[in-house]
Amino acid sequence: MKKISVIIPALNEEEAIGKVIKDIPEHVNEIIVVDNGSTDNTAKISREAGARVVFEKRKGYGYACLAGISAVKDPDIVVFLDGDYSDYPEDIDLLINPIIEEGYDFVIGSRIKRLEEGAMPFYAVFANLFFGFLIKLFYGVKFTDLGPFRAIKYDRLLELDMQDKTYGWTVEMQIKAIKKNFKIKEVDVRYKRRLGKSKITGSLTVSVKAAIKICWMIVNWRRWKT
Repeated sequence: MKKISVIIPALNEEEAIGKVIKDIPEHVNEIIVVDNGSTDNTAKISREAGARVVFEKRKGYGYACLAGISAVKDPDIVVFLDGDYSDYPEDIDLLINPIIEEGYDFVIGSRIKRLEEGAMPFYAVFANLFFGFLIKLFYGVKFTDLGPFRAIKYDRLLELDMQDKTYGWTVEMQIKAIKKNFKIKEVDVRYKRRLGKSKITGSLTVSVKAAIKICWMIVNWRRWKT
């Protein structure tokens, strides 16, 4: 049996985090919630639901993910999952099975085809498709989404030497995986309305800042040497 670790970055997700943890399949070996500076009961509820909580006070999705990676206990596969209950945690097998059964290194959950109505603003859907177009243009690999719900072999994850601390985490992972010739697969996953307000798509201003950074990274990471 492969050892599976799930990392959940979370910031003020007390309404959702218990539901997320409860719906994670029982065969997952460890669940790590990274509290990214919450001012509510996110950490308390996470512990009560059975997760291990680590703290990262520096705000940023990448910071939280890096803290989670530092905390895992030598898994075979790492799954990244949001704490807002927009993903379906029970769909984890859709991500890990291609790694276990088909030898993939990295599997990305694409939300675009299985969106619940109203789950993602139109500009976010467009942006993800546009980012996919840019990646195809510059790197020759087709993606439809930069979705955060993803699984990767732990040793391969360490090879990537992830650096981004904020909005560019997911695209950095995808571009580096391409340049290292990882065996990559995109699978369709369900996506519903989140509980609470999104830290990125919930604000048009933040969304624009994130989009600018992601576009810059897609263009400039061509220089990254493997």
